[in-house]
Amino acid sequence: MASFRLSDGFLLGAATAATQIEGGDSNNNWADWASRGLISDGSSPVRANDHYIRWREDVELMKSMGLKVYRMGLEWSRIEPEQGRFDEAAMAHYREEIEAVIAAGMKPLLTLHHFSNPLWFEKMGAFEHDDSVAVFLRFAKAVIRGLGDIVSEYITINEPNVYATFGYFYGAWPPGHKSFKRAMRVMSRLAECHIRAYEMIHQVRSNMGYDDSKVSFAHHMRVFDPASPGNPIHKIAAKITARMFQDIVDAAMMTGDFKLPLRRPRDIGRGRYYDFIGINYYTRSTVKNFGDGVGAGVPINDLGWEIYPEGLIRCADSMYKKYQAPIYITENGTCDNNDRFRSRYIFEHLQQIAASDLPIERYYHWCFCDNFEWIEGEKARFGLVHIDFETQKRTPKRSAEFYRRLIEEHGVDEELYSEFAADQVYSFNSSSSGGE
Repeated sequence: MASFRLSDGFLLGAATAATQIEGGDSNNNWADWASRGLISDGSSPVRANDHYIRWREDVELMKSMGLKVYRMGLEWSRIEPEQGRFDEAAMAHYREEIEAVIAAGMKPLLTLHHFSNPLWFEKMGAFEHDDSVAVFLRFAKAVIRGLGDIVSEYITINEPNVYATFGYFYGAWPPGHKSFKRAMRVMSRLAECHIRAYEMIHQVRSNMGYDDSKVSFAHHMRVFDPASPGNPIHKIAAKITARMFQDIVDAAMMTGDFKLPLRRPRDIGRGRYYDFIGINYYTRSTVKNFGDGVGAGVPINDLGWEIYPEGLIRCADSMYKKYQAPIYITENGTCDNNDRFRSRYIFEHLQQIAASDLPIERYYHWCFCDNFEWIEGEKARFGLVHIDFETQKRTPKRSAEFYRRLIEEHGVDEELYSEFAADQVYSFNSSSSGGE
């Protein structure tokens, strides 16, 4: 059936990250990475979408789309441009923006760390440094004290596995290291940062008189399937890859269970360090040896990632069985540079949610607008709103109108599907790759 109805109380919105949309800040690790010519299309987050200046226009666009929830981030390097010096004007800027988001009818979910570090923190060794947890907590506490009266929901760390893997194991992201040992050290520190921030946010907001705090981290999850289900090597490789990339990560972050090769901090015990399950889901990996791969003949997006809607529920189900909490899909979207199939992609993933009996309460589409997509730069378009990076003109895409109607109708009927998604077709992968 080309239709579905979402459950009562289910909230739809969108997500962004500060470094990817704000522009105007050269005091962070990604601006530095771009200045060294290490972004594939030569672009830089110093331009991005000029959102730091044009945020009022963007909030109005979100409001016109009927978004109910909005996940947004803070640029640490703006708030603490020098170690220990906090910029009151930057904090006032974010307060004004968040207040406008709330006034526009959206509930904010605030991300504290989304891949971006101030240059001074990066130069001291970032999360490899022995003082990094204390430094991050100082920043996080300043944010909660400054904004905790208007924001009750937080993501502490976005995709710690991606940050550690690409920055410290593959070396493709800043700081460009290629060391398994360093990646595991950073991963352990990020888990400690989350646990201590979780406890701090609840404590500080409780002291402020609030008992409605909801805190978690955004877990990048994939389905890891063997290239040949009957091949024992493929099966073992898929299980080990999933364990190292995500299973040991959520165990440490959610419950303080630091499984080897992660290292447990001495004074952190087992516990519950989450109020909801946050899942960022995009694709499935087909595994032959170890690492990432894409099967032959599967539908793919413009970055070559498999489009596999069923995987969203497979990931959510595996997390729910372990942690038994409400689920937020904190990111889901696709690189579709010409908006050829985005409406179909959204339909198929939300259809999976609607058919599930899991307690999935929210869906944040990635992204609200085209943005600086990390190492891909400006060439990979994930947005509902088209950005002309030269002129900064915003133009809602056809998929934005589909999403607006979907939110308004709280589902999709045959007529809406026929109008926006029925004629959309995917490209297919012509050859198989299966890990490294």
